[in-house]
Amino acid sequence: MEIRKATLNDIEGITQLMGHLGYPTTINKMKIRLNDIYSNPDYHTLIASSNGKIVGMIGLVKGYYYELDGFYIRIVVLVVDKNYRNKGIGKQLLEKAESWAKNIGATGIGLNSGDRPERISAHNFYKKNGYVERSIGFAKKMS
Repeated sequence: MEIRKATLNDIEGITQLMGHLGYPTTINKMKIRLNDIYSNPDYHTLIASSNGKIVGMIGLVKGYYYELDGFYIRIVVLVVDKNYRNKGIGKQLLEKAESWAKNIGATGIGLNSGDRPERISAHNFYKKNGYVERSIGFAKKMS
């Protein structure tokens, strides 16, 4: 298992992972998204590969507090290929993300996870890895 910083060469595997997360897309659309993400220094994307196949990824973004000094890291995506789940890959990605966050001086790390029945196992995963439920989220589509 190798975990490394993602590049545009990983586009095909990342596109497939979006489908495993429940957000199918095309390579062309993902390329546009990743060009925007990779051009912003506040984003950091790691991928996990096994025998040359991309099997997981974690996407992180740096955010600044209004109410406190310092900054935090938000996990905006964490996904493991359905065929590779329950093998410790998600945990390894989470550990690498936390290590990166500490190394750059972040004072916290957090995430939002959907409030849907299919996300219960993800919620249990985060709790098992030391994350606690802290708030309720709201969203509004801007079309």
